Amino acid sequence: MRRPTGQQGLAIALWFVLTAAGCVLLARAELGRLREAFETDARIAHRLLSQRAVQHDAVLATLALLQPSAAAGAEKRLPALYPQILAVQRRDGEDAWPEPALAAAEAESRSLKRAVLVDADLAAARYRLLLAGAPASFALTMDLRAVVPWSEWPMAPQQSPVRVSVEHAGQHYLLQPGRDPGTGWRYEFHKHLAADSQPFDVAALRVVGWNELPWRWMLSWAAAMALLVAAWQWLRRQRAERQRAEELLRLGQVARLNSLGELAAGLAHELNQPLTAVLANTQAARRLLEDEPPDLATARDAMRQAGDQAKRASEVLGRLRRGIERPGQGAALQPVLLEQAVRNALYLLEPEFAKRQVAPRLESTTPSLAVQAEPVALEQIIHNLLTNALQALDQVPAGERSLSVRLQADQGQGALTVDDSGPGIPPELLPRIFEPFFSTREQGLGLGLSLCESLAAAMGGQLGVQPRTPRGAAFTLRLPLAPAT
Repeated sequence: MRRPTGQQGLAIALWFVLTAAGCVLLARAELGRLREAFETDARIAHRLLSQRAVQHDAVLATLALLQPSAAAGAEKRLPALYPQILAVQRRDGEDAWPEPALAAAEAESRSLKRAVLVDADLAAARYRLLLAGAPASFALTMDLRAVVPWSEWPMAPQQSPVRVSVEHAGQHYLLQPGRDPGTGWRYEFHKHLAADSQPFDVAALRVVGWNELPWRWMLSWAAAMALLVAAWQWLRRQRAERQRAEELLRLGQVARLNSLGELAAGLAHELNQPLTAVLANTQAARRLLEDEPPDLATARDAMRQAGDQAKRASEVLGRLRRGIERPGQGAALQPVLLEQAVRNALYLLEPEFAKRQVAPRLESTTPSLAVQAEPVALEQIIHNLLTNALQALDQVPAGERSLSVRLQADQGQGALTVDDSGPGIPPELLPRIFEPFFSTREQGLGLGLSLCESLAAAMGGQLGVQPRTPRGAAFTLRLPLAPAT
């Protein structure tokens, strides 16, 4: 299984953070909306039940104010007018209540000067109210089921997820069952009815389950964040590719600049001999033509030799390639972290490694290993060595390709070794590998390794090559260690 790269890991982490933050905000917004809806419904239910309780007090107060003869007719019509009133009891003058509880409630009502609760059987949905009066006192038997004004109720009793009940002294009557998913967010509401005569609590419970979270919106947010992070990663990759291309172009320009220096030195050496021979032969031919009589045969031979030497000079010039003067000559040496220089070069060549299916290995015993070097020249040497290794790996099957870079300190020098598993260099060609204009590749100019050797020498180092077993080549660059700071 392929492990994610550092950039991929960063993108995944960024997507996770953005997705988690967005989903938390969406979930909190939905939970807040559900809580607000729950509290609104619970307050409406409490208000409706309180209004009914106050209405019952008003009914009792009305009966107490009526004349005895009028009250006798009114109390018989109450169950027809108010379905929640099951029965009306009355005590006149010196009559006695049929139950001690009614007598005790009347005494309490006279003391408090208001209606009081006689008793409650919430399991049977029944309770009784009593108001003491003169000359008559009245008691109402109430049906709790009919007390609820279902036509105005804010919730659908059988479908609503909210559980609503009326509670009193450890008893409770369930108005609607609600739903309980078992786990989730619990919202509770408890409030006393607004009538002291009916000391009931309205209790509401809402449990929001995980399935009620806005998963569609959360999944949409996750998908949107994935697209956003992918676009961000693509832009970063494009920027990195552009920077890599600019850096490669810079190194290519530096290589051409330095190549011309090597080329000029080689040309000066190789053109000196044929040009000297051309000059000598043309001068000899002139003298022979000035003799009396002129020695035409010898003059012709001298001119032929001059022509041959001019052709040789032309062949040397034919090797000259486009370039400009070498930069950085005499640039001051400075401490350079060898591992960082290698990582920069590996980064620039990352597309080439991917195209050839090569995973380079960097082995370093001392990450802080610093050498005394000119940074641009050191980058060019590393870049050329890695490029040569990649070109050598093109000649072997993809499954047999390997490339490693080893860094170590050795006898006061920093050593950088580039190993490849390519076809290697024939032993008879190893002594010439750093010669100018010598190349083992077709179309090769033969100046890359010569230039690298010259740059290494200019920095007080050296560049060498050894064959690898069972095949391949190992190029080692040695540079003086930077002074300790």
